Amino acid sequence: MSQSQDYDRLLRTVLAINNRIFGLVLGIITGLGIFAATLWLVLKGGPSVGSHMALLGQFLPGYSVTYVGSVLGLIYGFVVGYVAGWSIGRLYNQFVYLRGR
Repeated sequence: MSQSQDYDRLLRTVLAINNRIFGLVLGIITGLGIFAATLWLVLKGGPSVGSHMALLGQFLPGYSVTYVGSVLGLIYGFVVGYVAGWSIGRLYNQFVYLRGR
């Protein structure tokens, strides 16, 4: 192999993203974000608690702005974040691979 081919291979390897790790990180961040936001609203209290967050129940069956809903939001957030992160990583790696061709 020539030096330029070695450099291209190294560049593709360095630019590549691990899909599973990226999905895991994005899933944890998304899940904890929904969990923390829901708990904050529950602890804050008031006559109409989290009317905007309650709209997530339209997309996430069983979710509500309660303690149980915060745990469900954590699980749903992790799953959705993982799938999104894995998909973004996969797509990004395909672009890196196509660039190297």
